[in-house]
Amino acid sequence: MKRRTFLGHAGTVAAMPLVMPYLSHAFTASEFAPLRVNGARLNEWLTKFDRIGRTPTGINRVAYSEADLAGRAFTLQLMRDAGFAPRIDTAGNIYARLDGTDRTLAPILIGSHIDSVTDGGNFDGPVGSFGAIEVARTLREQNRRLRHPLDVVIWQNEEGGTTGSKVAIGEMTDAELAKVARSGKTIREGIGIIGGDVSRLGESVKKKGDIACYIELHIEQGGLLEKAGKQIGVVQGIVGLRWFEVTVTGFANHAGATPMDQRQDAMLAAAKFTVAVNDAVRAEPGRQVATVGRMVVSPNTTNVIPGLVVLTVDLRDLDQQKIEHFTEIFERLAREIGAGTKTAFAFKRLTDSAPAVSDPQVMHWIESSATALSLSSQRMPSGAGHDAQEIAHIAPMAMIFIPSVGGISHSPKEFSRAADITNGADVLLNAVIAADTQLAAPRAAPKRRDGRS
Repeated sequence: MKRRTFLGHAGTVAAMPLVMPYLSHAFTASEFAPLRVNGARLNEWLTKFDRIGRTPTGINRVAYSEADLAGRAFTLQLMRDAGFAPRIDTAGNIYARLDGTDRTLAPILIGSHIDSVTDGGNFDGPVGSFGAIEVARTLREQNRRLRHPLDVVIWQNEEGGTTGSKVAIGEMTDAELAKVARSGKTIREGIGIIGGDVSRLGESVKKKGDIACYIELHIEQGGLLEKAGKQIGVVQGIVGLRWFEVTVTGFANHAGATPMDQRQDAMLAAAKFTVAVNDAVRAEPGRQVATVGRMVVSPNTTNVIPGLVVLTVDLRDLDQQKIEHFTEIFERLAREIGAGTKTAFAFKRLTDSAPAVSDPQVMHWIESSATALSLSSQRMPSGAGHDAQEIAHIAPMAMIFIPSVGGISHSPKEFSRAADITNGADVLLNAVIAADTQLAAPRAAPKRRDGRS
């Protein structure tokens, strides 16, 4: 199943049928006394992990690098220290299981990733990964038995294109395996390096029903929570993404000898288009965003009118219809600007990723857990991609966000406060307990016509 066909509209909640039949009643925060993780221990792990891949320009734990291998070894040891027996699947994802009391039930899945971007920070991924380990360890230490098994997962190569989670839902292609990661190794080579087996990737694929639900803790990577003064973000869904490559064709000519009214300036047309894209997106209410992020000019010479410009547009929104709407607007703007500048625009789609909408019941468990812990929260979309968007194809999912200081991420200045990290792990812990209680609740026996069960 391709992502572009997963959701026709962001309001569609495809995962709902997987969770609703199990609900005997709505979960509320008052139904349990909240447990708490060992926040000091969790933050100590993150402090130690900061040394792995640390360079003068930031954290460099790109997938399949020596630093990535060291980070995985560190994480495997955390799992062993917590009393678990971790395993590596054929895709290279790391799993650890806390057994439940009912082995017939599908596992609740929690986790994130530990690889980084080039010159990144230490919180994007590890907060959710180590938070998940801490949740499982806390449940073990406090002798809180779940009915469901609880699986902690560390997805491999999230930053290089959600590789591990794509394999898990059966969407990894030969072309993607041939792509070269930032470490210089192909995905195919990398999977072998981290302990996977490309010849047996099918063994790592999961289908609907194999996962009871998926909850991922993550830093926000933006500034909405900090601006609103909220402690927890309840993610409504992960935005759909469409990338265009736009080619603007004019005519290269002498910069001094060509009158202004006789020019076919591709750079001028590209500049007008860049401004028009920004204005169009800002003119309508909503959280849609669009970015012209790369521009290549030819011949790129001081005294020659540019004859060709190739630029990119990154368009994102939680509503698929809005993505289609703005696609039409951008194409119309290009035609109008082309006519006014005597240039031609050509669009090529590079990437199409449909929105992944969070499951309402899983979101409710997160919100109720935050309330029980006396933490403020708000619902919000995720503007960045995550492994959760892949798992949403096969299981009910939702995400927990904690504030990013200054809204900074993918940067050496990326930072989340220890108290916020602890809060996020506490919410994850109690959301897992709520999920286990509700998903495992037996269905009420149908009443007979005489009113008796």
